[in-house]
Amino acid sequence: MTVLALDVGGTKFAAAVVADDGTPLEPRSVRVPQTGVWDACAGLLCEIAALGTEPVTAVGIAAAGPVDAAGGTIAPINIREWSGGFPLVHAVRELFPYARVGLVMDGAAATLAEQRFGAGRGVGDLLGVVLGTGIGGGLVLGGRLVRGRTGNAGHVGHVVSPYGTAACSCGGIGCVETVASGPAAVRWARAHGWEGRDGTALAADADAGVGVAAAALERAGTAVGQVVASAAALVDVSRVVVGGGFAQAGQHLWRPMLASAARHARLGFVRELQIVPAELGPIATLTGAALVAVGHD
Repeated sequence: MTVLALDVGGTKFAAAVVADDGTPLEPRSVRVPQTGVWDACAGLLCEIAALGTEPVTAVGIAAAGPVDAAGGTIAPINIREWSGGFPLVHAVRELFPYARVGLVMDGAAATLAEQRFGAGRGVGDLLGVVLGTGIGGGLVLGGRLVRGRTGNAGHVGHVVSPYGTAACSCGGIGCVETVASGPAAVRWARAHGWEGRDGTALAADADAGVGVAAAALERAGTAVGQVVASAAALVDVSRVVVGGGFAQAGQHLWRPMLASAARHARLGFVRELQIVPAELGPIATLTGAALVAVGHD
């Protein structure tokens, strides 16, 4: 049996054959082009499929939201050619007509993977938060992935933050993604005189004692802590796993995140909430997609 996993991000496609233990084997990626997006995606999938020794029996797709799981379409905000909705499940089925194809939001896929193999092992009620170019998430309750009506349950990036005043790419105002994603923190720092380039530089300057860089990370961490506390009260989870590239920003992000969550999570059933770093890194999304493809969600 050959199980493929595809991760549709805002800037790149990643894909791999995934082993029975959830490990992606030799993952490869390509940048998302401005045009001919499906051709690039299909080329990568065919390249990965050729690495397997048996016919492809299942394909799991994890995609940046919003997704329409029932309709098999995705409409990622950062892929302009697909932003009006692209029938990705149908297109993949045409490539692999005898394979089962599953679609899941990328944050949900990462959360599922962490619950089965990573920082959420043994925890039946788990919230995942993915901090990166945007903010994604997922929700596992009673040991099962919660999908919601359209497949977008757990999309915590579009919970409104008390700090939020800017317009979000989703069309709303004040989503936590406009405050605490990597690019949002960088924009705030630049507006306050910082001249660095990206989230990595922001974290380095915060460690070096640059006040505005530290303040940007404190603001982002505080906002994430507020959202985590609110979400935990709403869905009664016992652990929150925080991952994504921007989650690597260090103590200047994590310390205010934990303090903010503790300050707001005061009800008895959320007071012992655990907030921990993700363990699986960038492979989590591919692992989760594979789990969905074979029906282990």
